[in-house]
Amino acid sequence: MTYVVTENCIRCKYMDCVEVCPVDCFYVGENMLVIHPDECIDCGVCEPECPAEAIVPDSDDKAAEWAELNRQYAQEWPNITRKGEPPADAKEWDGKAGKKEMFDPNPGKP
Repeated sequence: MTYVVTENCIRCKYMDCVEVCPVDCFYVGENMLVIHPDECIDCGVCEPECPAEAIVPDSDDKAAEWAELNRQYAQEWPNITRKGEPPADAKEWDGKAGKKEMFDPNPGKP
């Protein structure tokens, strides 16, 4: 089992999860984070730290469509080990449906 970052991270990108990850398996894109499934040790400490509730175990139904995206972009984006500033409008986007269309494949800045 591994953990997966899902749609609600898009445009929220709070990054609280990054600070607690003992193996630094988060990677940063322009408007969301992903978890590298081969680096995740399944400890689960990231899940309760996410204010947007965007992190779920891969056994959760919500994870299915996001698992491959996490794998792909974890190999392309830079690793992030410290919490940065979330977008100024993150709270406005938290919980909004249909954010998948806003996914930005460009790498972010660690």
